[in-house]
Amino acid sequence: MSSEPWTIQRISDALGNPALAQRFLSEVNRAPAHQLLTVFAKWQGIAERTLAAVQRGREAAAIEAAGGQVPGDWRDVTERVLQEAERIRSRGAA
Repeated sequence: MSSEPWTIQRISDALGNPALAQRFLSEVNRAPAHQLLTVFAKWQGIAERTLAAVQRGREAAAIEAAGGQVPGDWRDVTERVLQEAERIRSRGAA
């Protein structure tokens, strides 16, 4: 992980998805002053977890590309993820 300080721009970039970054910026812009740090901290955590997941994915892809066995207990949850995404979209979320 980078030791650079977290900024609004860094969080937006780390989210890796324009719609998600827009949602973050919208929440930051609408937050009352007394809630701004809470909103920032929430999205900083999301960005940190996103970057960690990307890193794990890259490591797993490199292992697999080298013909190795990706460590861990892997289950195909594609259908569950797609169903959850559809449920969220039907509620009008980003």
